[in-house]
Amino acid sequence: MKARLSTDGGARGNPGPAAYGYVLEAEDGTVLDARGEAIGTATNNVAEYSGLVAGLAKAVEIGLDELEVVSDSELMVRQMMGVYRVKNQGLRELNLEATALARKIAKVTYRAVRREHNKLADQLVNDALDAATGG
Repeated sequence: MKARLSTDGGARGNPGPAAYGYVLEAEDGTVLDARGEAIGTATNNVAEYSGLVAGLAKAVEIGLDELEVVSDSELMVRQMMGVYRVKNQGLRELNLEATALARKIAKVTYRAVRREHNKLADQLVNDALDAATGG
């Protein structure tokens, strides 16, 4: 089964209260899973990767065999594609975890998009941050 994984992450302050969001959709637009979760204090990049890892884990659990990952984090997309090296140790561990999960799916592609093309995942991040911070 082919699907799209839209991921996002954010921190209020960098680092600061952080959360991730992801939306997993089938080819026909049916939402297979959507989640937003606060992760405590983290950087924007850690939050972005946390959304990717959680979304990939769900895709593996569902048994997807083809996945297009869409994110507004150009850094993360380029790191996952091997264009950029992962220099930060905390990100390296998340990158390795995401890579291991992606290997369990027959085909994974990555695409960077502008934030306005990632609205639902972005909204899930903000809802999780609002719930966690009371704001």
